[in-house]
Amino acid sequence: MNQPINLEVFFVSDRTGITTEALGRSLLTQFNKGDCRYTVLPYIDTEKKLSALIQQIQTVKNDNRQIIVFSTLSDQTHRQRLINEDFFVLDLFSTCLPPLQVAMKQHSSPAIGQTHGMGNQNQYLARMDAVNFTLNVDDGLRTRDYEDVDIILAGVSRSGKTPTCLYLAMQFGIRAANYPLVDEDLEKGRLPDALKPWKAKLYGLVIDPISLQKIRQSRMPDSRYASIEQCRKEIKLVGSLYKQENITVVESSNMSVEELATTLMQRAGLQRQF
Repeated sequence: MNQPINLEVFFVSDRTGITTEALGRSLLTQFNKGDCRYTVLPYIDTEKKLSALIQQIQTVKNDNRQIIVFSTLSDQTHRQRLINEDFFVLDLFSTCLPPLQVAMKQHSSPAIGQTHGMGNQNQYLARMDAVNFTLNVDDGLRTRDYEDVDIILAGVSRSGKTPTCLYLAMQFGIRAANYPLVDEDLEKGRLPDALKPWKAKLYGLVIDPISLQKIRQSRMPDSRYASIEQCRKEIKLVGSLYKQENITVVESSNMSVEELATTLMQRAGLQRQF
């Protein structure tokens, strides 16, 4: 097996750096890494800022860490200057754009901030509208607004409902609502009245009791709410409720928010809205 290598990683962009970091971190998951330090350097859009960036990187060079720079600078002069430095630079645009230009039979038109800038204002406003909707109906609030919902997530407390809904809204423009199933609902063994009209859009999250207990313990240590007995009881009851009501179930225990949101998009047949 390859020996782990210590890394000093920089994500360089002339805008937010979100795309650069996402791509870079994804590529690095394929390698056996040791201790890694990550630095995001956004808004590198002038010669002065680029010079300061290069100096910053040069100051951390040493024999114990491999420097890796992921870059999505749009300006050709800035890109070339960075590439010419004596540390490793992976220029994602130079790597990916040439074959795309061949496939599309046209030249690219470099521009700053196309992915996470305002871009098409109608698309941006649609995304913000989805976020506002999701915040307004968080945690079972304003169920009267469910007529405009794309998907509803139900589950016990701390099963991943709120972060997943926010990610769906922010990343995909999906109007997502979440509804907490509390002890009263679980003991009745049936769906709350507010959810019954929307069963076609309802998905039930489940999480293993041990994972749930760890999450709750970090928030309310040594409480009944965080006890393993309470967690096991709730998971057993919510599983029975889902089965009785024929609710589609998604396991959230070993999924990141990104994985969970993507799985729900597929299960529900939803499409990105922008």
